[in-house]
Amino acid sequence: MLFPKQMSEVELVVPAKDLVAVTRALSGYGIFHQVDSAHLGVEHGGPNTWQEKAASYSTLERRIQSIFQTVGLPEEYPSGAGIESMVELEAIAPEVDRVEAEVKALNDQLSEEKKRLELFESQLRQLEPIADVDVEVGVLQKSAFMHSILGIVPAANMSRLRTSLLRVPHVFFILRADAQKPVIWILGQKSNFDVLERAAKSAYLSPLSLPEEFNGTPEQITAQLRHEIDSSKGRIAAYESDLAKLGVSHKSELQKLLWDARNSRIMADAILRFGQLRHTYVVVGWTPTASVEELSARLKAASREILIETTATSRSGHHANVPVALMQNKWLKPIQELVGTYGRPSYGELDPTLLVAFTFPLLYGAMFGDLGQGLLMMVLGILAHNKIFLKGLHSLGLLFAYCGASAAVFGYLYGSIFGFEGHLVEEYLHFHFEPFWISPMESILSVLSLAIDVGIVILALSFLLGMFNNFRSRDWAHLLFGHSGVTAFLFYLCFLAVVFGGFFGSTALAPKIAVALYALPLPYTPLLIVFGVFVMFGGFFRNMVEGHTLIEGKGIGGFGMFLVQSVMDLVETGISMLSNTLSFIRVGAFAVAHGGLSLAIFALAGEEPTIGFWITIALGNVFIIGFEGLIVYIQTMRLHYYEILGKFFHGGGMQFEPLKLRPPK
Repeated sequence: MLFPKQMSEVELVVPAKDLVAVTRALSGYGIFHQVDSAHLGVEHGGPNTWQEKAASYSTLERRIQSIFQTVGLPEEYPSGAGIESMVELEAIAPEVDRVEAEVKALNDQLSEEKKRLELFESQLRQLEPIADVDVEVGVLQKSAFMHSILGIVPAANMSRLRTSLLRVPHVFFILRADAQKPVIWILGQKSNFDVLERAAKSAYLSPLSLPEEFNGTPEQITAQLRHEIDSSKGRIAAYESDLAKLGVSHKSELQKLLWDARNSRIMADAILRFGQLRHTYVVVGWTPTASVEELSARLKAASREILIETTATSRSGHHANVPVALMQNKWLKPIQELVGTYGRPSYGELDPTLLVAFTFPLLYGAMFGDLGQGLLMMVLGILAHNKIFLKGLHSLGLLFAYCGASAAVFGYLYGSIFGFEGHLVEEYLHFHFEPFWISPMESILSVLSLAIDVGIVILALSFLLGMFNNFRSRDWAHLLFGHSGVTAFLFYLCFLAVVFGGFFGSTALAPKIAVALYALPLPYTPLLIVFGVFVMFGGFFRNMVEGHTLIEGKGIGGFGMFLVQSVMDLVETGISMLSNTLSFIRVGAFAVAHGGLSLAIFALAGEEPTIGFWITIALGNVFIIGFEGLIVYIQTMRLHYYEILGKFFHGGGMQFEPLKLRPPK
């Protein structure tokens, strides 16, 4: 769990006759990460054929997925399906064509009926404004000599419309008077068609079209349309039912077709990335060292003539091209995802998941310490994890549960339960509950000082982990003179002793660790200067160890820039160490603020334990869990991303993405 899985490089020479069998063995079990080796090939005729096959399998897979969507089935694979060989296109394409034709015939009818329904509903909406008009307007609309315009016009434009129509003979009817949008009907000669239409557009008339297939008054046509709409909805329901039945009848067949098409597409894509020689193929990739024997056995079973060469890769040094496979643990998955948002460990780097699994709930609970609220958050987290409640937070459910459990523990230590502390517990809850350790509201300065102490311990651990990573990777330059190296760590200890132990040592905020360091009989001031010089000229010393040019640039200008940069490095390091250490004071500050927010809720609730009092307390607790809980979560993430992980964790690892044809569980 502390490091990514050790990886071995795998190089294969595969006879052409065993190509598909070997590809199936490589793809079937999720233990082989393929590297594109097509550039190793000397033949160029074969890959084009496989490229066409891969494209055909991909198209076929999409067609099957479309059928699943059309018949309303979830995309599933057959239970107990095995890892089979690549299926020939000619074998499954006719089956897909047949099922697709059946589904398409029904779906086309359904689509046409939906269009009819949409048209009827649109026509009904058009008629609703004049449904109470007792005139057969449809007859006049079909006149060979008269041009008819029916529509809604803004009342403010009525006078403009009437003025525009004065030039031509016309008949103007107001079918429905309305203060805002009256319904009007204009009749005129066909020869004046353009004048009538321009007048209507200038008045912003919205035309109402009547269905030509229906006759009668608007009321009669509306009744006919409603009848047609009901009939259309019935036909749509029947078509949808037939599609669902068709899907059920073809379910097993579709699942098998999808499974075959997917497997064939994945294997064809993999073969495209093989290097092709005259009669053999070259395959390169990575597999976990623990799985080398298993993979070798499967490959030899697939081909007797295959050549296999495996090379275990050491974790020392830099291996940017080695894929990183992390240990999988369902209980640590949310922590792993949290770390993953910052970065993926490189191959030789320490995986910080276990450290964060301890520090994240610890810091969260210290800032949000309340027994009742913590237990409630823990229960909500468990429900979210099991998709019983708050399903959208399923991936964070366990993290909430861990943080809630930690908050409950600190709530017990602080003597806080649902915001009730001290005498309020006995007064309102009628039982005795005292802080097992300390009350943040009554010992504010002590809590803040202790928070800085916790930060010093965590930062020191981060420095040590950074040095450990540099030692494992044999990066001696950064181990000695890096920003989290030995000299920087010793400078930090002297900095703590002088600044926090000496300068602030007499104050109540002085961290006890710094005071204890300062009490040791060591010449901290001279040591601070010495290690400060190493930090200041860290780039110079790193270049010396690595054998690079000591000072970039030549002449007085280059040396001047070197001095300026060195001074800025020292200033930046000192400010960073001070801010990183003081940043942990927020842990104590939020613990105090949590108690203060609870007191504010009690001030709003009043003193009498009425129904209103308990409703206010309940709503206040919901607010605290939701609002302050989110803020504390953000602050805990900030401490890890800016103060902790940056000291030893660089990330940048390439994700292990194995070929997978695993049968469904």
